[in-house]
Amino acid sequence: MSVGEHLRIDVRREPDRVVLGLHGELDLLAAPHLESELESCEGEGNGNLVLDLGGVRFIDSAGLRVILAAHQRAGERGGRLALTPGSAQVQRLLSIAGVGDRLQTIASPDAVLV
Repeated sequence: MSVGEHLRIDVRREPDRVVLGLHGELDLLAAPHLESELESCEGEGNGNLVLDLGGVRFIDSAGLRVILAAHQRAGERGGRLALTPGSAQVQRLLSIAGVGDRLQTIASPDAVLV
């Protein structure tokens, strides 16, 4: 299975954010693919990134590491990184890892970033 079949990333550029819609599994195999996409989008959309996790069935620690690194870089640039709620498994991992409070969660990719 190729990375593209494992995790599909749809990128939508808006004036105030770049939205990355994730579909599939965000794990050790797919994490570098997401990291590359995030790095190519950084600096666009006022530095704001939204990860739409609605289509993510599974995430592991490698995927979480990429998200946390992007969150840190966004803050350093004066932007924000926000997530939409993912599956129960995704929400559980964020809770267990203790990062749910550190990462902004918004109801939809178009919701207001605060």
